[in-house]
Amino acid sequence: MLTLEKFYEAREVLRDVILDTSLIYSKSFSHQTGNNIWFKLENMQLTGAYKIRGALYKVSKLTPQQREKGLITASAGNHAQGLSFAAQYFKAKAVIVMPETTPLVKVNNTKSYGVEVILAGNIYDDAYVYALNLAKENGYEFVHPFNDLDIAAGQGTLVFEILDKLPDTSIILVPVGGGGLIAGVAALAKILKPDIKIIGVEPSGAACVKMSLREKKVTSLQHVETIADGVAVRTPGEIVFPYIQKYVDEIITIDDENLVEVFLDMMEKHKMIVENAGLLTVAALRYLDVSGKNIVSVLSGGNMDVITISSLVQHGLRRRGRIFTFSVRLPDRPGELHKIAGIIAKERGNIIELQHNQFVDVNRNSDKGTELVVTLEAFGHEHKNSIMMSLSQEGYTVNLV
Repeated sequence: MLTLEKFYEAREVLRDVILDTSLIYSKSFSHQTGNNIWFKLENMQLTGAYKIRGALYKVSKLTPQQREKGLITASAGNHAQGLSFAAQYFKAKAVIVMPETTPLVKVNNTKSYGVEVILAGNIYDDAYVYALNLAKENGYEFVHPFNDLDIAAGQGTLVFEILDKLPDTSIILVPVGGGGLIAGVAALAKILKPDIKIIGVEPSGAACVKMSLREKKVTSLQHVETIADGVAVRTPGEIVFPYIQKYVDEIITIDDENLVEVFLDMMEKHKMIVENAGLLTVAALRYLDVSGKNIVSVLSGGNMDVITISSLVQHGLRRRGRIFTFSVRLPDRPGELHKIAGIIAKERGNIIELQHNQFVDVNRNSDKGTELVVTLEAFGHEHKNSIMMSLSQEGYTVNLV
């Protein structure tokens, strides 16, 4: 069972190995929400995520004989790195099965611990089935990423650190995938501070825990689709689910587009990289119907590849009107491009990219024989609309792309 004694034991195992990550106050999000917002920086943890807590404690509980057989797990990335670190720490062999869609940074970081990495399936559940078969064939000890009370106890140790630094915490927001983190956090938090509120946050496209709570039993989703790959799970863990039922007060679901907005906020206002699963708790802040409360958002990880970061930045800037693209048809004669550039310059727009196609129409003598596609940097939607209006007032038919 998840008892206070078990959490104390886990804390002692982890104390001299992992980081006691910071709890930082967010002035900007506090102002936006009317609450006192604090971030628990597990994105700054060893291996870049909280998962090392559960993995290290779990492997410490195995016998030398179990470790000698070799360890295996399935993971979208963070548990993979956590178990790889634990295997290295305890000098055990480990095999990690990851979905083929796992970001490259997580794959490479996992390999850096000297473990064997196998890519199989599109999501965690596919990799899980593959790993179980390998465990059976080779006699490996399977270490589940979330459906295990030792794992949950290790994850829950971050509550000690939160309440040590902020004893009057009112609400802890926790990202939810399979349920290991929130089971551990909720159980320990309620033991130490019964009046605290624990709110789980899931992506709308992978809300298996919310559905299971509604059905009052562990229930599987037919399909998951979310950019939060770390919590893209079809089925919550049946071992940890009773603790979620008992201790979790509420589950909030977040659409992916909200994560794009929050990613930019965290980069611009806090200069931090937080992976999409970890951003769930930040996105959820605007949906809390409370004020003046001390709220801790657990930023569960920060492992993102550069391509994903680039994509999120571009999508976020476009959503905010800070980058936009328009097309316009022009006559094919000298000076037309200069006119367009002059209007944009007058409006203080900044050209990022320009494509000039003279062959869009077979009749090059037409007043619309050339197409110009321009990507601009603007200050926001109001500035973007002002640029578009100025072009229209000069007689150009402009279309947003």
